[in-house]
Order: sequence, then C-alpha cells, then structure tokens
Amino acid sequence: MLQDLENNFSELEKKILNLQKKYQNLAERLSELNIEHEDLKKKYDEERKRNQVLAEEQKNIKLYSAISGNPEHNRLMKNHINRLVKEVDFCIAQLQNSGL
Repeated sequence: MLQDLENNFSELEKKILNLQKKYQNLAERLSELNIEHEDLKKKYDEERKRNQVLAEEQKNIKLYSAISGNPEHNRLMKNHINRLVKEVDFCIAQLQNSGL
C-alpha cells in the first residue's frame, strides 16, 4: 500500500513537472506572439499612414489634372471650387459676426 502511494506520488510529480514545462512553453509562445502582434500593429499603422498619403496624392493629381483642362475631371474641379467658395463664405460670415 505504501508502495502504491509512492508510485502515485511519483506519477503526480511527473505530471506536475510536465505541466510546468508546458506552461513555460506556452508563456514563451505568448510572449513571442505579443511581440509579433506589436510589430504587426506598427506595420499596419505605417501602411495606413502611407495609404492616406497616397490617397491625398491621388486627390491632388486629379485636381491638378482638372486645373490643366482635362475634361474627365471638370466636375471634380467644380466641386473643389464650390467647396473653397463655401469656406470663404463661412470665414466672411464669422468675421461679420465678430464685428470686424
């Protein structure tokens, strides 16, 4: 009976050691994945910023094309001019309201 208890204790000890190893491996893997996640977040942010810059450049290219007389972008130019006129009107209204 004492031998059975010792065997059971030995088996439990082996299982505990095995679980500790697995836990350490999982903790290391979690750390690696967290680092990878942070790297991917940084890359995503960089690509998002780059995408925004490219979108702004594309918008400017279309605007320049419209200014140069490209008939495909006439509507874009008209919309841009209308938006600028509205901004100027808004500024004038603010100046009038402030008493200047």
